[in-house]
Amino acid sequence: MIGNDVVDIAASRIESNWKRKGFLEKIFTTQEQELIKRASNPELYVWILWSMKEAAYKVYNRETGIRAVIPHELACKVDVVSQQAYKGTVTCRGGEYCTTTTVTNGVIHTIAVCNFLKGKKVTEVSGDVFKDANGWPYIYRSGLKIPVSKSNHGKSTKVVAFQ
Repeated sequence: MIGNDVVDIAASRIESNWKRKGFLEKIFTTQEQELIKRASNPELYVWILWSMKEAAYKVYNRETGIRAVIPHELACKVDVVSQQAYKGTVTCRGGEYCTTTTVTNGVIHTIAVCNFLKGKKVTEVSGDVFKDANGWPYIYRSGLKIPVSKSNHGKSTKVVAFQ
């Protein structure tokens, strides 16, 4: 299973006020709120954590078929690799999802996979994206139906699949 999320920071500044009363408490765990408050760039961490939760939720939803608003049950841990790269994990209801986040040209992109698929090669793909009866996206390659994850925000769209 694979999930991804993209956040266009410029668009998020127009669409969301993460500093508004109650926003952080509604979306993030106490530990995540502390991480945001201690960060040298709190805005960046808000959207990195948001992106991690969204990408992991897509995997969780595909695994379980459960659709629910559960931001506090998606608990993030993140490690800085560089100023543009972050590795992390998101736990949810007994499952663990490994994430890789990149920050490039004002766009945050997170890819999440099931823990047991950690290390499997993920790549961006192109082509027409379709949805099955469950609403899960896929593309056709050489006559095969390939599961993908599609995310778009602002001016950015990312479609990823296992290679």
